[in-house]
Amino acid sequence: MTDFTHLDGEGRVRMVDVTDKPATDRRAVAEGLVRMSPLTLNKITGREIKKGNVLETARIAGVMAAKNTASLIPMCHPLCLTYAAVDFFPDESSSSLRIVAEVRVKGETGVEMEAMTAVSVAALTIYDMCKSHDRTMSFHDIRLVEKSGGRSGHFKRD
Repeated sequence: MTDFTHLDGEGRVRMVDVTDKPATDRRAVAEGLVRMSPLTLNKITGREIKKGNVLETARIAGVMAAKNTASLIPMCHPLCLTYAAVDFFPDESSSSLRIVAEVRVKGETGVEMEAMTAVSVAALTIYDMCKSHDRTMSFHDIRLVEKSGGRSGHFKRD
C-alpha cells in the first residue's frame, strides 16, 4: 500500500508532506475539448449568447478554479500560484473549442491538478452559458499536456 503517496502504511488517506522539498519553478499545461453544434460554436465566437461573453466568462472561471483547486480536490496542497491563463481555440471543422490552461508556481509541489481543474471548470462554464442553445455539448480528452519542475522532471505528451 505504501506505493501510493497519499496513503500511509495502513492504507489511511493523508496529505503528502512536502515540508522538506525545495521550492522550484513548476509549470503545467492541460487541455480539453468541448464539442457542440456548429450553430452554438458560431454563436459563441460571434458573441451572440444572451448570457454574455462566453469565452471571457469561462476564462475567468478557469483561472478562479485553478486558484481554488485545493478546496475541490482532497489532499491537494493549497498553492500560491504565480500565473494562471486559460485560452480557447475554436475549430469549425470539428465544431469544437479546445481549451488550454497554463499554470505556474514556485513551490514544493506541482500544478498539474490546477491546470486540469482550470480546463474542466472552463468547459463546465461554457456548457452552463450555452445549454439553452445546445444540450448535446460534450467534454473530451481533458488531460495533462506538459509539466516541468520538481523531482520527476519534464513531461511532454506526444
